[in-house]
Amino acid sequence: MIVAEELVVYAREAFGWGKDVVVSAGPRGALGQIWRVDAGPARYALKQIFYEPPSERLIAAELAFARRAAEAGVRLPASHPGKDGRHLLAAPGGTWLRLYDWFDLRPVELTAAATPRELGALLARLHRCAPAERAEPDGGPPDPWYDSAPAPETLARAAESDAEWAARLADRLATLPELCAAVAPADPAELILCHRDLHPENVLADPAGGLVVVDWDNLGPAAPGRELARALFDWFCDGPAADLEAMAGMYDAYIREDGPGRVTEPADFTMLIASRLNFLVVQSRVALDPRAERRHREWAEREIDEGRRILPTPRQLADVLEMTRARESSLSRGRPIGQDGDHTANPVRGADRAS
Repeated sequence: MIVAEELVVYAREAFGWGKDVVVSAGPRGALGQIWRVDAGPARYALKQIFYEPPSERLIAAELAFARRAAEAGVRLPASHPGKDGRHLLAAPGGTWLRLYDWFDLRPVELTAAATPRELGALLARLHRCAPAERAEPDGGPPDPWYDSAPAPETLARAAESDAEWAARLADRLATLPELCAAVAPADPAELILCHRDLHPENVLADPAGGLVVVDWDNLGPAAPGRELARALFDWFCDGPAADLEAMAGMYDAYIREDGPGRVTEPADFTMLIASRLNFLVVQSRVALDPRAERRHREWAEREIDEGRRILPTPRQLADVLEMTRARESSLSRGRPIGQDGDHTANPVRGADRAS
C-alpha cells in the first residue's frame, strides 16, 4: 500500500521531520490506518483517522490518564504533538492525524498458561488507578454505545438485504431478545474512567512478551465489572469456543491484584452485548452504503462476519456467570482462589455446552 505523497508532505511539515523521513503502511483498524514513520533514529506510529476524530477534551483526558496508567506500571505508547503543540492535526483528504511512539509489537500468545493471569493483572492496574468519572470527557452523559442495545429491527433490516453476508447475520438474530434482556444502564456511582476497547488488537506484546496497551480513543466512563466481563469474552471466547478455565484464571488474577470490578449478575454483560451489537449496526450501514469507499465497505463486510461469529450466546453468558459466582462464593468463604491447579469452577469449555 503506497502512502499518498500529499499526506507525507503534510506530516513532514506538521511534525518537523526532514526530507529523509520514510513512511510505510502498518496495521489497519475499523476507524483508521497506522503508518510507521522512520525519521532519522526516531520511529513513530502515525495514526490516520478516517471518521470522527477525538475531541480536544478527550485527548486531554487520555493524556492525563495515560500518565496515571504509566505510573501504575502499564506500558503504552506516548503521544506526541505537532510543531504547533496540538495532538490532533487535520490532514489532507478529510482525515486526521495523531502521532505516538512506535513499538515493535505482535499479537499476544494465548497458549502460555500465564497469559490469563497477566491480562487480569493488567486490567486490575488500569482500574485501580482510574478516577471516578460519571460523564464523557466532553462533558456529556455516558455514551449509550456501551449500555443501550440497538432496536432488533435495525439489524433485521440489514439481514434482509441482498448482501452476500446477510443470510449469515440473520442466523444469529434469533437470540437477540434474550441477549438484550440483560442490557441495563450502570449505576452512576460505580463508573470510573475506562479504556473501553481492550480486545486483542489493542493489547499487544513487545519482543520480550511484555503487554502494551494501544488505541485509547474510546476512553470514557464505565463500570469496572462490565469492562472485565467484556474483556473475558474479547480474549477467551472466539465464536463457540469459550475457554472457561482461561477466563477463571484472568478473573482470579484481577481479584488478587485488587481490581474493583465483579461479574455477579446478567446486567454485568451489558457492555459486551451493547457494544458488539452497536458495532454490527455501524458496520452494516457502511457495507450497504453505495457512497462509501470500496476499501471501507470491504473492511466492514469482514467485520460483520467476525462480529456475527463472536456475538455471545445466552448459554455462554450463563456459563461465565456460573464461573464468576463460584469464584465469588469461594472468596466470601475465605477460601483462596486462583492458585495454580486449584479451580473451583468446572473448567469445561463453552464449545461443549453452547446452545
